[in-house]
Amino acid sequence: MKTDVSIPMPDSSENGGDARAFVFTPDSGEGPWPAAILYMDAPAIRPAMFEMGERLAEAGYYVLLPDIFWRAGPYPPLDIVKARAGDPEMGALFARLRASTNANLQMQDTAVYLEWLETQPKAKAGKVGVTGYCMGGGIAVRAAGMFPERIAAAASFHGGNLATDAEDSPHLLAPKMRAKVLVAGADEDRSFDAAQCERLAAAFKAAGVDAQVSIWRGARHGWVPTDMPVYDKDAAERHWVELVKLFDSVLK
Repeated sequence: MKTDVSIPMPDSSENGGDARAFVFTPDSGEGPWPAAILYMDAPAIRPAMFEMGERLAEAGYYVLLPDIFWRAGPYPPLDIVKARAGDPEMGALFARLRASTNANLQMQDTAVYLEWLETQPKAKAGKVGVTGYCMGGGIAVRAAGMFPERIAAAASFHGGNLATDAEDSPHLLAPKMRAKVLVAGADEDRSFDAAQCERLAAAFKAAGVDAQVSIWRGARHGWVPTDMPVYDKDAAERHWVELVKLFDSVLK
């Protein structure tokens, strides 16, 4: 079951309203269910994200899918293929959406999402699982380091820039993490290559984080959502198995 929600934010008045988000719950049962946050990929909110929220909910979870681009206001469907092909209209839309958020704002929002989940009677939100895709993968890993008392499981699928030389690279937060972590990188992905994979795995090991970090050979960046040109059914199904296994092992 999908429900549209609006979540008040500290800067709601400055950005034309509250944050848009969606809640998914199992079709049967009364709850409460373990809570999870699903961080979208860069192509934004669309039916493929709803499919994913519904599927995770059917595994027995109360799922919050926030619109990371809520500060940009209402926007038409984003065609990432056209944007990458140089379509000026899509390129401008993509640039506007990406400019509406950053790592600091994403963590600011996540703090509110975690507080909001605690007020929901059908959500068990003392400990939360997070999963993210592409852009959302980095958000999930970062959130595990920023909110170690709340996030007990974190997954990133075809996420990028997780272990770079940047001062705010997510891997630097490893010493703060208490979550069980799963990172599955895409094959032939310059945003998460073998060097980054090794650096991230080393950071987790040094910090004593219970983590699995790997690159899934043959699965290209964006393989999970069904509407992506590189959608890989076998790899996507593997993702569902591994994600639910991770969440179940910690949250149930």
